[in-house]
Amino acid sequence: MKRVIVSVTNNLVIDQRVERVCQSLHKWGFEVLLVGRTWPHMPMPARPYSCRRIKHFFNRKFLFYAEYNIRLFFFLLFHKADILLANDLDTLPANYLISKIKRNKLVFDSHEYFPETPEVYQRRFVRSFWLLIEKLMIKGCDQYYTVSGKLADIYRQKYGINFSIIRNLPVSQPENINVRKTKTIIYQGSVNVGRGLELMLQALKLLPDGNLIVAGDGPELKKLKEMALALQISERVLFAGNLMPEQLRELTKTASAGISIEEAMGMSYLVALPNKLFDYIQAGVPVITSNLPEMAAVVNQYEVGMILEERTPENLASVLHTMLHNEDKRLLWKEKIKIARQELCWENEEIKLKELFIAL
Repeated sequence: MKRVIVSVTNNLVIDQRVERVCQSLHKWGFEVLLVGRTWPHMPMPARPYSCRRIKHFFNRKFLFYAEYNIRLFFFLLFHKADILLANDLDTLPANYLISKIKRNKLVFDSHEYFPETPEVYQRRFVRSFWLLIEKLMIKGCDQYYTVSGKLADIYRQKYGINFSIIRNLPVSQPENINVRKTKTIIYQGSVNVGRGLELMLQALKLLPDGNLIVAGDGPELKKLKEMALALQISERVLFAGNLMPEQLRELTKTASAGISIEEAMGMSYLVALPNKLFDYIQAGVPVITSNLPEMAAVVNQYEVGMILEERTPENLASVLHTMLHNEDKRLLWKEKIKIARQELCWENEEIKLKELFIAL
């Protein structure tokens, strides 16, 4: 039985991609240890594999990443592993160094193009630092995979590395037959800059009906709450915070539409294929996405929603009104989603992951 140590800076409780990967590795007979950061007020649920959360002093920005990698380095140094799995560039430094010292196999999973995320690419020194880390360490891995074809293209063009594409698909769920739909739009994910949530609030102001659920947390949350209050729509917006995955799935099923309207801020968003898009589809919910290549391609291929062509409050309000009230289109989307959810599930996608790890 090979032992895999999986490391991530995200919240272990709600990072569903990491949870799915760990569950699959455990199912295939690997001994799994998942390592991440502590997170207040969110106890770790029981899982069939081991989990450890590292305490830290700093919570944000450069000092957090530096502290986390130092602590992760010493943790990995004193724990046996056959394979190290680094999730995103922000965990690669510690994993890379340990893989060279202890001669472990190293796997890199790129959830996003980290140096081009909105939080990083606008800060020149920080972006340069992470690009240097990428250049120095990325070729030292044994296996690579990422979430979208466009992101894989970036790595191939820059470094000549072929990344496997393992999309961020959810585990299949039973079809929702008797779930009562509400006139609600849901957003899942981090409340960060560039997610289109300010635009969503402005559009909601123009809608005669309809409510919004923001299921997530992040640095822009306070600003959004203040904006909802200023627009006098706070009674129509529920800021639900971070939810357990099971709670989030049940809440999503009740929505009439799901949004993933990220702005074209940095290359990371341009090539993004967010898990929320597939979570909405698996929950039987039609989607509204930005006109960005990977997301738009899914909507066009499966005909499961609408693409926001023009980023104005008026246009988004019009799209939302159609999503909520056009019964002919809703019936069409319902039938198309039935087909899409059978294909776009983790049970189909994990086959590629198994081939990758068995080869190590």
